[in-house]
Amino acid sequence: MHKYRTHTCSEITKKNSGKIVKLSGWIHRKRDHGNLLFFDLRDHFGLTQCVIEKDNKFFKMVEKIKQESVVSALGEVVKRSPDTVNKELFTGEVEVKVSSFEILSESKDLPMPVFGEQEYPEETRLKYRFLDLRREEMHENIVLRSKVISFIRNKMTTNGFLEFQTPILTASSPEGARDFLVPSRVHPGKFYALPQAPQQFKQMVMISGFDKYFQIAPCFRDEDGRADRSPGEHYQLDMELSFVEQEDVFNAAEPIFFDLFNEFGKGKKVSKTPFKKITYKNSMLKYGTDKPDLRNPIEIFDVTELFKRDDVKLDIFKKLIEQGAVVRAIPAPNTSSKPRSFFDGYNSWAKEEGGKGLGYIILEKNNNNLIGKGPIGKFFSEKAIKELAKICKLNEKDSVFFSSDKKKEAERISGIARQKLGKELNLIDNNKFEFCWITDYPMYEYDEKEKKIDFSHNPFSMPKIDIKDFDKSDPLSILAYQYDLVCNGYEISSGAIRNHLPELMYKVFSKVGYSKEEVNSKFEGMIKALSYGAPPHGGMAPGIDRIVMILAGKENIREVTLFPMNQNAQDLLMGAPSKPNETQLKDLNIKIVEKKK
Repeated sequence: MHKYRTHTCSEITKKNSGKIVKLSGWIHRKRDHGNLLFFDLRDHFGLTQCVIEKDNKFFKMVEKIKQESVVSALGEVVKRSPDTVNKELFTGEVEVKVSSFEILSESKDLPMPVFGEQEYPEETRLKYRFLDLRREEMHENIVLRSKVISFIRNKMTTNGFLEFQTPILTASSPEGARDFLVPSRVHPGKFYALPQAPQQFKQMVMISGFDKYFQIAPCFRDEDGRADRSPGEHYQLDMELSFVEQEDVFNAAEPIFFDLFNEFGKGKKVSKTPFKKITYKNSMLKYGTDKPDLRNPIEIFDVTELFKRDDVKLDIFKKLIEQGAVVRAIPAPNTSSKPRSFFDGYNSWAKEEGGKGLGYIILEKNNNNLIGKGPIGKFFSEKAIKELAKICKLNEKDSVFFSSDKKKEAERISGIARQKLGKELNLIDNNKFEFCWITDYPMYEYDEKEKKIDFSHNPFSMPKIDIKDFDKSDPLSILAYQYDLVCNGYEISSGAIRNHLPELMYKVFSKVGYSKEEVNSKFEGMIKALSYGAPPHGGMAPGIDRIVMILAGKENIREVTLFPMNQNAQDLLMGAPSKPNETQLKDLNIKIVEKKK
């Protein structure tokens, strides 16, 4: 007989009745019935109930042993009586009558329970992550993550992609976030950077003559944590293809995601391929975001021109429009019977979110004609209300909210108001995965804080403009072959057709103030590679962590990450970041200077 186990704790059934088995695992819970003591033994695979009688020499040992101690139990498999069968447990028809018992490793008193649904502070959970991961739900999340990665890897290789690994220690590159820097001992005063993404390397893989590449790539970004974003590091499915147009990348990716979400989506409906394509401009207009949740049927409408009409006498909106504001309308279906507190609540909420508030109109029928009720309804003629209803596809019993502000702010407020309404009115179907592509991103944006033009997305993307027209074009009018894949309101991947022309690369960077010499200095390897014959190529990089989070039905990415940092980028389990000792600092020619208070 094996030293530790003949079976796992999920395998024992009535077919094993009468057989002697050996199980090993953790003491999940105990129940003392006087002459009998029951304990559930748990391993990675499941649970088996064990029972020991009081006259057994090992009874006192079992009685004293603490939860989560690791033990081994030998005994006979016996059928449970019909009234004690646990139908929710695969092994619930039997139990093991213990004849021999061994403690393999004792546990201290637990700082947090493993059995039960009690919630504990995240700080405690992360500090004792090895205990947290023993909890059934967390255990399942991490198993799901492993299965998802294996599924993806198999799909990629089946579809002709080759798996490569690109360097971790590399040069700093402007990818949109701060770099993590690693000091060089051999080259004092110089630093490596951990890659924010394998962007340049994967492009050079294509330039090296390979056709399809992928890797499950670790990426490192020194940025603030969010619920759906890990500070420090994350993993992505990095993929790149040669001799492709945008549509080719979509066609390569869509079957993978369709099959992946069908496989692990627990029966939820998945968007049919091809996935819907929405331009960035239309997404911002209709949904107020470039990460639209298409499960929400509400669409936003531009009603700026309507508010300019003479039969709309809302002077405060007219003045805002004269100052460059726009007006966005957010329909609220079947809400006309809601109390005034509902509408005033949204107005107050919008102000709390940093907006100017939300005006509203409630639609009602009067002599078969639609009329507008509410504080601003009286400023609209019957004809204007009719036109409003036509534009916004409104009916009797509907209401509509209005946001008036500068375009960017009006989009922001209307976007989060749309999603808030969708949730509160129960309009969102939680049994669906709705995918879409957001395309035609602006190549550049104006940075209000720095008062200058900057890249809006990936600087290595191919602009949607002929090279001969580039210099004379307004940078803010230039679009790019850039795209995001969105699912249920989450961006799960960015991607682009890459700029493979050195001369165009210089022009692209010149718009944000880079000289040719600076480009050559910062991107020496990339420019050099592009200068020796580069194929047209493109790809994308879906986030593994976020995909698993969505599949697991979680809103916090740390729920699907093995050993995550907290939101302050601290590893509470291992104590990172930590101070280096003096010898380490000396080897690296580094001196730490304390900030003056």
